[in-house]
Amino acid sequence: MPKEEMKNNKEEIESLVVLAQDGDTDSFSKIYDFFIDQIYRYVFYRVKNDDAEDLVENVFLKAWENIRQYKPKQKSFSAWLFRIAHNLVIDHYRATKDKEMEVLDEMMPDYTREHNPIRVVEDKFDNAALKIALSKLKKQYQDVIIYKFINEFSNPEIAELVGKSEGSLRILQFRALKALKKELKEMGVSY
Repeated sequence: MPKEEMKNNKEEIESLVVLAQDGDTDSFSKIYDFFIDQIYRYVFYRVKNDDAEDLVENVFLKAWENIRQYKPKQKSFSAWLFRIAHNLVIDHYRATKDKEMEVLDEMMPDYTREHNPIRVVEDKFDNAALKIALSKLKKQYQDVIIYKFINEFSNPEIAELVGKSEGSLRILQFRALKALKKELKEMGVSY
């Protein structure tokens, strides 16, 4: 995303947040529309498919309930919203840690309009393999890969989300990709 467009989006989001803090549900609806796909992708790659939609719903419910507590001078709204998502994923794992853990579902929902059945199957396999490989990485590596390559955030945005300098983030990305490559190789996935 070009810097100018990113800046305009950030300014638009911040103005919508101000309106939502005053109780404007239409503004919050626009915020929801802007972030729903990014939040869903973040949560989807962290939990079982059955739980992802419920957690995403809770992210936006918590955001609406606590939007007046958001302080724009402290961090960007996206960082604040992703922190809510992150905390709910952690809470989800704490709540389910004593329950029997199941293998991650390999079926990735297909929202594309692809009509080539071979490509659809290949994409599902790639997404399933990626999800399994990601689940084997350190949490910090998972976050960086999801932010950078799935949600396509810029390095400055990711640095703010994870609370690191851009230099430290680049090193973290390199290590995360190296670990992911190793996991995929062990799974027999060639790229």
